[in-house]
Amino acid sequence: MMQFNEMGLDPRILKGIQEMGFEQPSPIQEQFIPLFLKKPTDIVGLAQTGTGKTAAFGLPILQIIDPKNRVPQALIISPTRELCVQISREISDYAKYLPDISIVPIYGGADIGAQVSALRKGVHIIAATPGRLHDMIRKNKVDLSQVTILVLDEADEMLNMGFQEDVDAILEKTPATKNTLLFSATMPKEIAAIAKNYMTNPIEIAVGKKGSGADNVEHIYHMVHAKDRYSALKRVLDFVPEVYGIVFCRTRMETNEVASQLIQDGYSAEALHGDLSQAQRDYVMEKFRTKGVQMLIATDVAARGLDVNDLTHIVNYNLPDDIENYTHRSGRTGRAGKSGISISIIHMKEQGRIRMIEKGIGKKFLRMPVPSGKVICEKQLMYLIDKLQTVTINEDQIEPFLPAVHEKLEALTKEDLIKHVVSLEFNRFLDYYGNTPDLNAPDVHDSGRRDVREGREMRRTSSEGMTQIRLNVGLSQGLIPKDIITFVIDATGRRNVEIGKIDLYKNHATVEVESAYGTTLLKNSRGMNFRGSFFDAEVSSSGREGVDRGGDRGGRFERGFRKPEGGRDDFKRRDRKKRF
Repeated sequence: MMQFNEMGLDPRILKGIQEMGFEQPSPIQEQFIPLFLKKPTDIVGLAQTGTGKTAAFGLPILQIIDPKNRVPQALIISPTRELCVQISREISDYAKYLPDISIVPIYGGADIGAQVSALRKGVHIIAATPGRLHDMIRKNKVDLSQVTILVLDEADEMLNMGFQEDVDAILEKTPATKNTLLFSATMPKEIAAIAKNYMTNPIEIAVGKKGSGADNVEHIYHMVHAKDRYSALKRVLDFVPEVYGIVFCRTRMETNEVASQLIQDGYSAEALHGDLSQAQRDYVMEKFRTKGVQMLIATDVAARGLDVNDLTHIVNYNLPDDIENYTHRSGRTGRAGKSGISISIIHMKEQGRIRMIEKGIGKKFLRMPVPSGKVICEKQLMYLIDKLQTVTINEDQIEPFLPAVHEKLEALTKEDLIKHVVSLEFNRFLDYYGNTPDLNAPDVHDSGRRDVREGREMRRTSSEGMTQIRLNVGLSQGLIPKDIITFVIDATGRRNVEIGKIDLYKNHATVEVESAYGTTLLKNSRGMNFRGSFFDAEVSSSGREGVDRGGDRGGRFERGFRKPEGGRDDFKRRDRKKRF
């Protein structure tokens, strides 16, 4: 393996990174740094978050820019404020022994006047989010005409968050002669288009397979009935006493509900979603980074660009809508060579989606039973004993109190004392898990089928607590799962409605929804259309129980677009038509 001192880096840069504890270069650093230092060129870097990308592009930038020319020479664009600030801080640390290097972070939610003032003083490197930088360009507050190196970090997440127009506008304001460095965990067609339109014969560097999951992340799923999802989540957290991770939910409302319930039940948790102000978001993130809270409950959009080290677990309270989002979620753990675990809590009918994700990331999922009450109690007990064995004892401080303690406890035998100590800390687990049921659902392949050998037709039924709705629009009309999710949320008026298995066919589709909202969905779907096509929404033959159709059947639904969180509008209605 090549060492940092063999890459041609300035000795002052080497001194800075050595003080930061850098020992061995990561794979992306080993490939990228000597290549770019030898001959700056356009490069596409495919690597997961946490693989050392900031140092990979940051160290060569520090070596190449001219400190005497106090104009923006390097521009680094990233999707979120947190990542923008993180990049700025890290590069500043690398430049500790380089004189007169100035780097300014430009992001929304902060005083734009202070940022403009910092730019006027002269700056070599700008780290920015697309929205704020584009705003400054429109107001003629920043000059990018002398940029020689442009970095697009977490490019796939940037586009997923709706920054395509901002990125295009920024790129048009930079010189055609610049070198462009594009970093992405996945390579969707939109990223390939940027490489084609704005890069010249880029060299591709890939750490692992394109779009694959990190090698040191273990993928597990628990299969439960829909009604038991929250109970299963609590068992997952109780089974790992020192858990430090993120629970991903589908909607802001669900995020708030899960976080509130966990806090009420005594867990160390905070919610992070698009409705929080920047001050609230900063408070939550600082608390999480300093491990003042163990679990962050977040939506995909809110958690994008977070750079938090040492996460032990990622929990998918709901599976994401697409494989790329799963890759981003699971990539939050198992970083910097450490191991991590990604756990998914799924419905009985979601095994097919697990198989699709497996194929997409090139990794196998391990189905594990939801931990039983007995197993959790044993795990918590051993955790308590380990803490008793390793606790730091300050003899000088406790010595004055020991005589009184000995007097109080002298009637207890050694065995009684152990029982009292264990019970003091452990009774709540024994009380809660004393007679808890098994939460594991039967395998989907055995569920809802009748034995063909008995001469009866084999058929699937809806999951417990769910009703299967049939739509007479399918693949031929361009329908995709995300469209169906949008439709269900709009028709029920509930962003946290439980959505189960979705099946797409050529001319129709089926979706499982909570039975409690089946009637509402059928009623409100009247007058909706999808790309101008009429449709019938009805309870399928395998899911008629639990829904009173009330004589309402069918309607029209028209395709709309649900924009990302963070200040953008959700569904809009025009002319009394429901949009989907």
